[in-house]
Amino acid sequence: MNRTLQNLRAQLPSWMIEWLEIIIPAIQVALIVLTAWATYRLLRRLIQRVTHGYGLPGDVALITRRALGFIIYGGALLWSLERLGVSGTVLWTAFTGFAAVGAVAFFAAWSVLSNVFCTLLIFTTRMFWPGDTVEVLENGEKPGLKGRVLDINLVYTTME
Repeated sequence: MNRTLQNLRAQLPSWMIEWLEIIIPAIQVALIVLTAWATYRLLRRLIQRVTHGYGLPGDVALITRRALGFIIYGGALLWSLERLGVSGTVLWTAFTGFAAVGAVAFFAAWSVLSNVFCTLLIFTTRMFWPGDTVEVLENGEKPGLKGRVLDINLVYTTME
């Protein structure tokens, strides 16, 4: 195969070789996308027949279709990028780097987000308002902190 390609390059003009270096990967990517689409359609019909044949709930078919679509189209994307010259190692490094930064950002904002969520729960359930007396218990065995609520904002509840 490699020798045939070398013979072909020797016979073609240089401008055509440049175009072949663009057209061949484009055709390969188009074939990958077409194959992924056809495979997904075929498996979708198979899932529909199995679901109706065995009387499975619609949620099972929906989850299975989405998982297969993610796997098939994700694989087609990675394969297409590989055909265009993108390294899988570079993609994996970028993905894990973004995931690590996202995890750190999530944990850094966790305490603030939990306080905001708890404040929204206090406002929506109307458990207490400023002026009410409340007691914060650590466990059921001993008494906790007791006081009058002075203020409720998005981050803190101030007690006296």
